[in-house]
Amino acid sequence: MLESVGALTGSPWIYVVVALSVLLDVFLPVLPSGVLVITAATAAAAGTSTVAADAAGAARHVTEVPSLLALILCAASASVLGDLAAYRLAWRGGARLDAAIARSRRLTSAQERLGAALNRGGGVLVVIARFAPAGRSVVSLGAGASHRKAKEFLPWSAVAGVAWAGYSVGLGYFGAQWLGASWLGTAISVLALFVAGAFAALLIRRPAAAAAAATAPASVPTAS
Repeated sequence: MLESVGALTGSPWIYVVVALSVLLDVFLPVLPSGVLVITAATAAAAGTSTVAADAAGAARHVTEVPSLLALILCAASASVLGDLAAYRLAWRGGARLDAAIARSRRLTSAQERLGAALNRGGGVLVVIARFAPAGRSVVSLGAGASHRKAKEFLPWSAVAGVAWAGYSVGLGYFGAQWLGASWLGTAISVLALFVAGAFAALLIRRPAAAAAAATAPASVPTAS
């Protein structure tokens, strides 16, 4: 994959591929959008190092590389647009979508937690969920299905998109700087992304478990 993405780094198409992957990831969480962003950033960092070496040594033909800042802006913008699309789709989903959400314990629970968090001004849940596997989909659909106001959801979606994009691009860049543009560097960067996702999922589940324990009826001891 590193070689395939590296072949696109000298072309504006790399931004199109990244944007489409991140945009559609909200509907198809199986898409490896995070892996793609990391790989593109790794290839960009490797190309940047090559340019510096060439400038100090003999003149050589150097292929242009994408801007890391442009990658962050591209991935973050696509993330927000995807969230908005899922939010509007769920908002207009009607009775059929409501029934589908009601049948899913995960979506129902996420919808309830999101509503409570936004009511308290705790939209940090939206940011944390962006890193969790399928968390972005659950939160965006839940916000739309529960008819949360756009001004309550979208600003947090923007913060989540920038945070996730910056983290992913940073992993690719520093992985390439420390370990080189190799499969090892890319694999470790991807592993760090998965670790962040697992930690985010844990943070999301802990409040739900605490709430369930608090609302559970106390057991009544039986007479001996």
